[in-house]
Amino acid sequence: MNNSVGRRWPSLSFGTLLITLLSACTVGPDFQRPEVQPIDQWSTPRTAAASQVVPAQMNERWWEVFNDPTLTALTRRAVTDNLDLKLAGSRLQQSRAARQVITSAQYPNTSATGSYARKRNSGEGLNDPSGHGGDSAFNLWDAGFSASWELDLWGRVRREAEAAEANVEVAQNDRRGVLLAVLAETAQDYLQLRGVQSTRAVTEQNLEVARRSLRFTQLRLADGVATDLDVAEAAAQVAAVEARLPALQQRQSQLINALSLLVGQPPQALQAELSSDAPVPQAPRQVAIGLPSQLAERRPDIRQAEARLHAATAGIGVAKGDFYPRITLSGNVGSQAMQLSDFGSWGSRAFGIGPQFSLPLFDGGRLRGMLHLREAQQQEAATAYQQTVLKAWHEIDDQLSAYNASQLRRDSLAEAVRQNQLALRTAQQQYVEGVVDFVTVLTVQGALLATQEQLVDSSTSVSLAMVGLYKALGGGWESVYPVTGGATSNPA
Repeated sequence: MNNSVGRRWPSLSFGTLLITLLSACTVGPDFQRPEVQPIDQWSTPRTAAASQVVPAQMNERWWEVFNDPTLTALTRRAVTDNLDLKLAGSRLQQSRAARQVITSAQYPNTSATGSYARKRNSGEGLNDPSGHGGDSAFNLWDAGFSASWELDLWGRVRREAEAAEANVEVAQNDRRGVLLAVLAETAQDYLQLRGVQSTRAVTEQNLEVARRSLRFTQLRLADGVATDLDVAEAAAQVAAVEARLPALQQRQSQLINALSLLVGQPPQALQAELSSDAPVPQAPRQVAIGLPSQLAERRPDIRQAEARLHAATAGIGVAKGDFYPRITLSGNVGSQAMQLSDFGSWGSRAFGIGPQFSLPLFDGGRLRGMLHLREAQQQEAATAYQQTVLKAWHEIDDQLSAYNASQLRRDSLAEAVRQNQLALRTAQQQYVEGVVDFVTVLTVQGALLATQEQLVDSSTSVSLAMVGLYKALGGGWESVYPVTGGATSNPA
């Protein structure tokens, strides 16, 4: 008996080894992560501003560098309540459900059935299982258990599962991209709101100056020193400054509505907490932006393009697997009887077991056309990945240039405002002394108002450029959206 077992063992080992080797075979190319030559360092402007970017570890919560509690609170609410983000989360859940459906094909499919029927067959048709020739009704009790499993000898099913996993990664990075866009848009709208409020404050200050000039001119007219022309010009200046305020108020209302939408609230829901004036949050003198080599790990669009390329590569394996035979093992066992007392007895047993085999012979070129389609899609995905990376480098370089240029412009405008303030005080004094006419005072005052508004706009642009730089770098989603998870963690 022992010798008999010893003689059978080699054949069993060979069969097991054969099945193992066949199951390890996977048709189609294996995915290789694309290599893109990174730049060695960030670009450096010829004329550098006072604030500089440094290649240090980037602050993932970059919105906190502004040290503005209101902005931090709005960011937290946007991450929690933004509807675009919730839609992206739903798409991620769908991709995970699709992955579960596809990967289930790797495992055996089992089911249990049971039925009871009161039947009567035709006496003129095929045979009557009751033996009554269709003259009387009979009972039929039936129950069983069945199982089937496709032997994935060529790896077609495994390639489908691989593509499904890559598509989940695509959906994950889609959500990360939406989150990054929401973070940036929230910060940008908030900064613009504070910029509009600062512009309005400057306009109201200049309006008060214009009104004082009007009152002063009216007094000089009463004393016989000024003319009606001076009074009319002063009144026109007051009206011109007043005309700026409605547009600023409208812009403020629009930005508050935009922020309300970002946090999933109805129009003007944030009016009470955002209508009070506050200065434009300013960036620190040094901004850490990380290393160029970290870009591919941070930007969701690059990660998404890589996942699409992975899915397209796995799709080639699926298409090639369709050329090979499909072998499915199936079996069933059960019991069937016309009397309940016989149901489950040894004589009522029924079973069936065996493989099923299918091989495509002629399909009019459908399979070959599908393979060519998958290969072309893979080439497109590879080109799209290269394009995404190249666009990322250009976007970052443009944002670095914009951040530096906006700072230089702000510093020049700050000096212009100081000089215009000095010029206005001088012109007012000379007008009192009768050295210059009132037109000169109005001209200098208009120049001061223009440069003050430009300075506010430029200061806002510096902060907006920093937000744009962080968005281009792809930072921010890591701290509120884990790399491996789909749920949003607490961003506070």
